[in-house]
Amino acid sequence: MAIDGARFLRDLHRLREFGAAGVGKGVVRPAYSDADIAARAWLAERMREAGLTPHFDPVGNLFGLADGPSLLLGSHSDSQPEGGWLDGALGVVAALEVARASARPVSVVSFQDEEGRFGVTTGSAIWSGALPLDKADDLTDHTGLSLAEARGRMAHLAGDFVDPGRFGGFLEMHIEQGPALDMSDDRIGVVSDIVGIRDMNITFTGQQNHAGTTPMALRRDAFQALSLFNMRLADRLRNVVTPQTVWTIGHVALHPNASSIVPGRATFSMQWRDGDADRLSRMEEIVRETAAEIAGEAGMELAFGPMLGIEPVAMDGDLRAALESAAEQVAPGRWRRMPSGALHDAANLARCMPVAMLFVPSIGGISHAFEEDTDEGDLVAGLDVLARAVDGLP
Repeated sequence: MAIDGARFLRDLHRLREFGAAGVGKGVVRPAYSDADIAARAWLAERMREAGLTPHFDPVGNLFGLADGPSLLLGSHSDSQPEGGWLDGALGVVAALEVARASARPVSVVSFQDEEGRFGVTTGSAIWSGALPLDKADDLTDHTGLSLAEARGRMAHLAGDFVDPGRFGGFLEMHIEQGPALDMSDDRIGVVSDIVGIRDMNITFTGQQNHAGTTPMALRRDAFQALSLFNMRLADRLRNVVTPQTVWTIGHVALHPNASSIVPGRATFSMQWRDGDADRLSRMEEIVRETAAEIAGEAGMELAFGPMLGIEPVAMDGDLRAALESAAEQVAPGRWRRMPSGALHDAANLARCMPVAMLFVPSIGGISHAFEEDTDEGDLVAGLDVLARAVDGLP
């Protein structure tokens, strides 16, 4: 397969220009933003030039379709609110380059809202059947905008949903987003499995009051309830989790969020990840029990938002073997089999087809930040592995 590494890198740098921001190679390209929609329009033209048929579905997922049955490659092109130039974009542009060069039919996809502005890997969750569209439309971002309103910005581009049955499997190339490859000097990671995730919002509602005249003993301070919950949860999870288990409170909204007012409401995100489905369920029990206990002690009303998530997923053996064989050809002795602690669209697609993934190193293990980067030699090496794996499949 005659891949063109220089063309691949030029396309990556051109895609970064849509939403370029901050220091280094930073990108601000959230799902359904002007930059995101413009980037998808540019990608659609690159797909057309490659001989593929561009197709937007009702939620903004962009496919470049080969004629007839094909292998599907890709990732996503939306970014975190402050993201880097490679997260997701790498997999889309690598897929495009393989589609240009491969003798086998290869289709390309850029899924919408992988980064979870409205949910968890929203576009691929809807497309794969994991999340009904009518339920997804009610999801809102942190400003209160609904998915239904946001995807209306792309309604003029939208066609029908593409049938997953036309694809024989899915391969996704991605940066590691962690330090393992960079610290070990390995060049390629072949993913063994993807962790499961649970994600929901929790709200404590107490009593808004004057910050100067309300005695501490009489306060029903929602932020103090959140603080106590955070500390107690860590203690309760201690004997349940493993060193690989993680949980995060990453977004907090206080009301009315003023320095001289005791906050009457705290709404916060609660997310946890693990490779074991039973452990994820046990953690959910502890999260809910602890929140209820705190609410009772502090005189708070308690509300839980909808539970979002994906089960842990093992990679397909045949596709993984093709990646491993290609990795040994490109980087003999400098690749490893490894789990993914980050969530990816491949986890949703495993519901309807075989999937596999490969990683390239993240410098310093940094991702979801403007400083995110990978040596360009490693980017091209990953592209080479992907192309060889596609060539090597029966």
